[in-house]
Amino acid sequence: MLASHFADADSAYAPLGPADPAMAQAQLERVTADLGRMYRERNEALRALARAHHEALLRLSIAAEYRDDDTGVHIVRMGFLAEALALALGQQRSWARLLRMAAPMHDIGKIGIPDNVLKKPGPLTPEERAVMNRHAQMGAEILGTSDVPLFRLASEVALSHHERFDGGGYPQGLAGTDIPLSGRIVSVVDYFDALTMDRCYRPAIADDTALEMLRRERGRLFDPVVADAFLNNAAHMVALRDRINEHRPQFSALLDDEALPLIGA
Repeated sequence: MLASHFADADSAYAPLGPADPAMAQAQLERVTADLGRMYRERNEALRALARAHHEALLRLSIAAEYRDDDTGVHIVRMGFLAEALALALGQQRSWARLLRMAAPMHDIGKIGIPDNVLKKPGPLTPEERAVMNRHAQMGAEILGTSDVPLFRLASEVALSHHERFDGGGYPQGLAGTDIPLSGRIVSVVDYFDALTMDRCYRPAIADDTALEMLRRERGRLFDPVVADAFLNNAAHMVALRDRINEHRPQFSALLDDEALPLIGA
């Protein structure tokens, strides 16, 4: 593609004599226009590549959720609820939108957990729990290190969303605000959403009960500031979840700015 822009370079950009200022200006404008077009085409290609990469990782996340007896709508709820909570905490909309796209990949590491552990209906043994807990590190490794902000944030979420505010979480045993804000947000959203959905080993817990359980865990499992932001906006969060369950948007909605009205923006 780039070669075509310069196929006629000998004629279009031929050297000019000192007495051709008008032609020199016209040639400069042509060069500038071509460079601008090349820059736009490059950026469009990079955006398309990033979108394809993100969609592939989202599909892998959906595969992990299907293995965990969910319809896949959990990851859509995770994205929009995490975004809404970030906004409730006063974060910039650009970062909240990035979190909306990153949060659904929080459990991508479950794709590597054996079914006999992932789908076990009863309590896990200590050995099985150790296997299950590997999914956070595995998720970060799947997402890898990247200079792309979205994938860097997604890797951070995958690694940190099972850390506990009191330091008793995994895999790194981080405590307090040493846990990245993205992980502190996603852990609250994941806790509430997981409680209020049917699981293979129990039915969904009522919203009021789940909110009270979240309240009791503030300062222990969860950052109290983040937990309080969720609790103080519980009516909005529950309504958002219900709209997602009703409309069942596809995961592509997570990538679409037109989805912003779904969170009341």
